[in-house]
Amino acid sequence: MSHLRRIVVVSKKSQIHAVAQELANEVFAADDLAEAAEIVATVSPDVVVFEGGFAPSHLRACLTRTLQDPQSSPMAVVIPAPDCPFGDDEYKQAGLVVCPGEQENLAKLREVAAAVQETAQQQILERDDTELFLDETAAAVAMAGRSPAIEQTLRMIKLVAASRCNPILIVGDTGTGKEVAARAVHTLRHRDQPFVAVNCAALTATLLESELFGHVKGAFTGADRDKTGLLETAETGTIFLDEISEMPLELQAKLLRILQERSFRKVGGVKDIECRATIIASSNRDLKKEVREKRFREDLYYRLNICPILMAPLRSPERRQDIPLLAQHFLKTSNICSHRPTPVVSITRLALEALSRHSWPGNVRELRNVIERAIMFETTDKIGLSSIIIDPIDGEPLPLAPSTDARRKDFSLEKAERELIARALHETGWQKTQAAALLGITRATLYAKVKQYNLQKDKPGVEGVSLPASEPAEALSSSAPC
Repeated sequence: MSHLRRIVVVSKKSQIHAVAQELANEVFAADDLAEAAEIVATVSPDVVVFEGGFAPSHLRACLTRTLQDPQSSPMAVVIPAPDCPFGDDEYKQAGLVVCPGEQENLAKLREVAAAVQETAQQQILERDDTELFLDETAAAVAMAGRSPAIEQTLRMIKLVAASRCNPILIVGDTGTGKEVAARAVHTLRHRDQPFVAVNCAALTATLLESELFGHVKGAFTGADRDKTGLLETAETGTIFLDEISEMPLELQAKLLRILQERSFRKVGGVKDIECRATIIASSNRDLKKEVREKRFREDLYYRLNICPILMAPLRSPERRQDIPLLAQHFLKTSNICSHRPTPVVSITRLALEALSRHSWPGNVRELRNVIERAIMFETTDKIGLSSIIIDPIDGEPLPLAPSTDARRKDFSLEKAERELIARALHETGWQKTQAAALLGITRATLYAKVKQYNLQKDKPGVEGVSLPASEPAEALSSSAPC
């Protein structure tokens, strides 16, 4: 069975903790209802298990008083003590599931976990993505982001698409999403027509000419039949010339003629064929510089440069805020580990902060690779800092997938977070309010993390704070690998 994300247990019985550990990636233990309420508000568990003789009204209050949204309340299970003064009906009326505790395997608790897991997976599939995209146009082509740079890009896309501008030029660094912008223009201008893309850097001059224009039988050695070119295949749709700066100069002259005359001839042909497609060109190079250095025709540059669309790099201050949104979008749409029983559904705050600090020379494409790599190495339902590996070829080793025993000692949240919290506590002399402020988290969050990691004052460990070598009762975890 797939694992839940988190279970909070209010019990001292090892049998109940063992079953909870079997069912969830993270298990938090609370000694009383007040502590349970604080942990519930901090970690948002899927299930809370109460064992003992608690009053039904007290249990319901524990779950609701710390939650702003009542609909986000976790599933509550009560395991009544043998001498409990409250009946099963009283607990059910309070919205709790009653689980008989005398059974060895606590079968009812397993049934509840299975039902909650099924509901959670369905919610993942139905998750609303409106917060990732500026509008329907961006969502239609998966252009995630809400930054000023993306807002300006979308404004230009809509302006150009609504006009009769042809050709259209899109410029930006490698990996910034130029083809996505081209598809957005195409979607707005002629959604139901063909979109044909060709990489000008991937073909020789001869092959590129034949691909674009087509050829007639006998035009050259090996041309044993007529070939329809991509300009003709695009019909009244769009042909996207990716990295046009790589196009040979002699072919640039022929492209210029097409832009001016709106017609072309097949290689070896004598008949003019009308070009009805919208021509969109992109470049990751500075075309002005290419013109100065005689690698790009000046007349073609000015013919293309009517109303260029700019794709800002992720390092730009105007686009940097899109990094977390892009990361979440790639996490949601990735199928790189679709077979794993426990899907990765979120990213920790520390991991997002690390992603936001990186300069991303490979831009959106590089970020997508990092997220997919993190999904492969993450052993919990949440990408942590230790799974973020920017460039494994740069000398930083890839982490090995941990064994089952190692995963049980991983506590789900990454080791770096544990050490960071320990250092903050050491620096502030265990003044938790100051440590929470230093970390930028609430005191309740810090309290839960200290409990989870079993951090203790004045014992050997990380900068004077002990880090347990074995599993504490307060925080147990299990996980499934990719």
